[in-house]
Amino acid sequence: MKKFALAAVAAAALTAGVAQAYTVGSFSNGFVVPNVIHNGGATNTTAVGIINQSDRTIPVFWTWFDQNSNHGVDGCFPMTAKQYTGFNWAASSGVGMEGKRGYMVFAVGTVAAGLTPAAVCLAAGATTLAPAADPSAQIAGNAFYVDVAGKSVAFTPVIDGPLTLAGGTNLSTMGPMSLTSVAGAATVAAGTQMSLRYFIDGVLNAGNDTRITVWSTGNQIGTHTVNIYDNAQNRQSVNFILTESELSWFDPETIAGRPAAFLDGFIEWNPGVLPAGAPAGPVVAPFTATSPLSAIPGGSVVAYSTIVAPAFGAVQTLLGAHR
Repeated sequence: MKKFALAAVAAAALTAGVAQAYTVGSFSNGFVVPNVIHNGGATNTTAVGIINQSDRTIPVFWTWFDQNSNHGVDGCFPMTAKQYTGFNWAASSGVGMEGKRGYMVFAVGTVAAGLTPAAVCLAAGATTLAPAADPSAQIAGNAFYVDVAGKSVAFTPVIDGPLTLAGGTNLSTMGPMSLTSVAGAATVAAGTQMSLRYFIDGVLNAGNDTRITVWSTGNQIGTHTVNIYDNAQNRQSVNFILTESELSWFDPETIAGRPAAFLDGFIEWNPGVLPAGAPAGPVVAPFTATSPLSAIPGGSVVAYSTIVAPAFGAVQTLLGAHR
């Protein structure tokens, strides 16, 4: 279990909304790092690199949410034109955040050209998200998780923007209902289907192990009925359970009813189908954190597998394909 307690910060499946195509490394008004954690220092932390390709000094607001999308901590830092900035979560999180898993939203605020770095985060209008077409909306990010003791650096692709926020959202006080969609994620619809890879050996927390992580903008809690396939096209209907609303993961090795010989294959999941035990909260446009993911057409979802195997020698990431 321990080797995955922090390894699951590896990469996300990056998907582009309406076109249902992956996007990686684009510039926009913001991005999401879907799995962020640290364990008290620079030797065990999530690191994010940000590039500002705009022609002006901009405010970059960041917010950390827990696995149920509750606001945890936030801040703002200036970036001058063409600047690269490294962001170390362990150094920026504040006290008492060790071992707490969540996700982060980085967003560009709206400002005029010509402001100084000292003034940009406090400027009038800065806490309003820059429109996608704004010349200042030109940031891109990359991320990785470093575990010095485990001799592992896990590459963590971010979920590209543009971001879409609920009307009136203040970037300095974002809450569970603020982020409604991310252009780099798969769009939730009735027919959306995701294929999630697994590679296991039937022995829990030893040898070949997989964790599948799911992040979304809606409440995904519940028991999801899926088809699991092995590498010989054999199929079995089973269930997996997501216990956190917007950032959760499960272990394919513990799925009840999985045939013992199913050690290498994929799970076929439709996030647009209401799971058993889904919350019965109200559906308020564009969504609320208590609304089931399947009840939020146009919402965003990503999924990916992180695999530890002796043959690899390090954590590997397999992106969840979708259609």
